[in-house]
Amino acid sequence: MAVRAMDAETRAVRNDHGAIRLWLRLLATNRLVETRTRRLLQERFATTLPRFDLMAQLERAPRGLKMGELSRRMMVTGGSVTGITDMLEDEGLVERVADPADRRAWVVRLTPAGRRAFAAMAQEHERWIIEAFAELTGREMSLMAALLARVKTHVRSLEGNKA
Repeated sequence: MAVRAMDAETRAVRNDHGAIRLWLRLLATNRLVETRTRRLLQERFATTLPRFDLMAQLERAPRGLKMGELSRRMMVTGGSVTGITDMLEDEGLVERVADPADRRAWVVRLTPAGRRAFAAMAQEHERWIIEAFAELTGREMSLMAALLARVKTHVRSLEGNKA
């Protein structure tokens, strides 16, 4: 007899509403993919998912981003962004430069070494995510993405577009 792994989904019972069971399945699946990704980033690159996420934001903004913008995009506190940035700067992967438009502000951007390091991580990260969804066909992934987009739009409308 196979033992079922304990996760968010195991909290569901047969008479729970389908929306509750679906939500718990989404949570459990997300946690599995994220936990695997975190482990692989640590094993392969000795880094963390927040560091990867910060570098990903900077990779998409070659001119750099202000700390507040990084915080907003990553949906974390300014203190968290500062701590991660400090560590990456100490390692020579990012740099802080004066913002030409606002002499009081600093812009964070990847260094050439940071770009190379991120490129290697991003290539592996993409492969890991593709592996995680390999059981689905392209059509199934498109359908799932479309359905989740509808839920996302609906929940945002419930919040008056604040989310």
